[in-house]
Amino acid sequence: MGDIKYMKRIFEINPWKVITHNFDPENKRLQESMTAIGNDYMGMRGNFEEGYSGDSLQGTYLAGVWFPDKTRVGWWKNGYPKYFGKTPNAPSFIGIGITINGEKLDLAKVKFDDFELSLDMHQGLLTRSFIYEGKDAKVKFEFKRFLHIVQKEAALIQVKATVLEGHAKIDFDSTLDGTVVNEDSNYDERFWLPLGEDEKARTIQVKTKENPYDVPQFTVLLKQSLRHNGEIVQGDVSTESAKLSEKLSVELAENESYELEKDVIVVTSRDVKDQDQADVANDLMKKLQSKSFDENLADHEAVWKKRWDKSDVVIAGDDAAQQGIRFNICQLFMTYYGEDERLNVGPKGFTGEKYGGATYWDTEAYIVPMYLCVTDPSVTRALLQYRHDQLPGAYHNAKEQGLPGALFPMVTFNGIECHNEWEITFEEIHRNADIPHAIAMYTDYTGDDSYVKNEGMDVLVGTARFWAARVHWSKWRNKYVMHGVTGPNEYENNVNNNWFTNTMARWLLKYTLERLPLATKEAQERVRVTDEEKAKWQDIVDNMYLPEDKERGIFLQQDDFLDKDIRPVSEIEDQRPINQHWSWDKILRSPFIKQADVLQGIYFLNDQYTKEEKEKNFDFYEPLTVHESSLSPCIHSILAAELGKQKKAVELYQRTARLDLDNYNNDTVDGLHITSMSGSWLTIVQGFAGMRYDHNQLKFNPFVPEGWDHYSFKINYRGRLIEVYVDHEGTKLTLLKGEDIDVLVHDKKVTLKEGETTNA
Repeated sequence: MGDIKYMKRIFEINPWKVITHNFDPENKRLQESMTAIGNDYMGMRGNFEEGYSGDSLQGTYLAGVWFPDKTRVGWWKNGYPKYFGKTPNAPSFIGIGITINGEKLDLAKVKFDDFELSLDMHQGLLTRSFIYEGKDAKVKFEFKRFLHIVQKEAALIQVKATVLEGHAKIDFDSTLDGTVVNEDSNYDERFWLPLGEDEKARTIQVKTKENPYDVPQFTVLLKQSLRHNGEIVQGDVSTESAKLSEKLSVELAENESYELEKDVIVVTSRDVKDQDQADVANDLMKKLQSKSFDENLADHEAVWKKRWDKSDVVIAGDDAAQQGIRFNICQLFMTYYGEDERLNVGPKGFTGEKYGGATYWDTEAYIVPMYLCVTDPSVTRALLQYRHDQLPGAYHNAKEQGLPGALFPMVTFNGIECHNEWEITFEEIHRNADIPHAIAMYTDYTGDDSYVKNEGMDVLVGTARFWAARVHWSKWRNKYVMHGVTGPNEYENNVNNNWFTNTMARWLLKYTLERLPLATKEAQERVRVTDEEKAKWQDIVDNMYLPEDKERGIFLQQDDFLDKDIRPVSEIEDQRPINQHWSWDKILRSPFIKQADVLQGIYFLNDQYTKEEKEKNFDFYEPLTVHESSLSPCIHSILAAELGKQKKAVELYQRTARLDLDNYNNDTVDGLHITSMSGSWLTIVQGFAGMRYDHNQLKFNPFVPEGWDHYSFKINYRGRLIEVYVDHEGTKLTLLKGEDIDVLVHDKKVTLKEGETTNA
């Protein structure tokens, strides 16, 4: 593969584990990103419990807890977002400082051997072990930790020390620390104010500092309790501002071991009022401690098992591909499983600070198509609801631009745009059709039109009004045009007539017009679309300018694209990734494309283009694409598979499935690419298996990638659970539950009956 030189594989290949036996200080941050865990309430990077004095990115993050950081801008721009939203690094609760015979345990400094770090994806459990070699003792340390998927507020950590040689006095120091800072904050400013510490209850409480933007302050209370052999043990507690420490010591002779468990409860003002947090945390701790570590782990694992039963993808013959897809599914589910409709999926999830933990268009474009198939429809419905709830913010954003209607934000926590780059904020507006496009995907896939008929109509009409005002009539072209936009290819800013933006705006207007007469009476009365408006929208649909080059048979990414020095990426291999080698000016003038742009449109509206159109556009744009967005390879892989370019499809799959595991873009150190992780699932299901569902017809067009023996996956479709198994002989479909259904395989009709396997 052409990109091999960028790869950095620091974990072993294993179908169910992300595991390594090497400790490599140089790649410590990368290791921390890869072993991040979460439970869609909170999450953390794979930091060490005992602390580490070398280079590391300490990170704990709480879902929905954020801070509006003042935008520092050098000159006047009307409408510029006043703040940049970010998830503050939350108080750290994993700390268990360890001292052996007076020597502090710090893997940056002490001698140790037999290191192992492993994330078990089957149960979302992180384990680590090593043998400490001191002058008076050899001690084996084993750590386990998980964030409880049933009792979301709970984190459980266990450390076991076994003396292999000599004797050891071991001092444990279990801490809660609210004095954390964000790495990217201005001048080490602190986001958390201390509200008080309680030695007896073993709690600390902190609050985000005030802000001038009407964004609520968040209060967080953390509580810890220690257990040994299932019994509560109490050490010496001391506190200072926003910190708590509980110390205890044990003396161990050769072959003796000691196991310490640290239970933590984290509650936030999103769910519990400040004054009630201590009592609630107390009750939650009792509930947690009514069961042992192993019993809690079994409850946690049982839920994971249910999730995997619905969503696992099995690949035989390629363990690296198998590990890649499971890692991605596991990290996605640790980030978001639809249980709180106030939340969404941040591009880094809980694994780092980049992108500030906010919501992007990535959710609708990449997460929704997967979650439709592997989770209950209510999960995707919650994602749709999230945007509906934030419509007031979208109206505010459009107003900032001096336009009517609703403009969904590129980056948000509450519906109001909070990115601090103009190009992204007010030019990259294609998201205003991509986000509503999820309504169409949901409706087409589930067959449930109750959302589009009611709340969805508010979204469609709000965004349609924005688009109708954002285009303008060109007398010269006799067409509607759209100037000053940035398409998905962010390596071109402020262009005119980006084909994707124009196409998706036109689609939105057309879809809204089609759906409006079918809406509920209440919805129609709420949105009050006039005949004049409808006529205007129809006129735009009929007369929207979509740039193309008829000679080449391609849609033009934007008006002036062919002015560029068109040459393939293969000519600049030694300068990649270009975003780490070139000036911004050089990138903007180059023909190289960051991610799917025209091809993104062909992917979204797949049934509207001929095979020839798809092929010509793919052959022209793919060689120009550097895939420096994690969102890019999957779209190209799916289209390559559809066009029979199997080798290309597999190459791009490897890149999307193992983007983080192999650190392709050299940026996994600051967190995982969560929202692109669905891409590997989409590539297998929509790419290799050719799954489509337009026009109320489920269909497949499968092939087996070279080097694979077989693969299988399950999808949830309109109340049915269907298993798809593909090998070199053919395809087997099993209707595990639900009513009989006709599906197309390679365009031939196959009838599936419950409990039966059908060869197709």
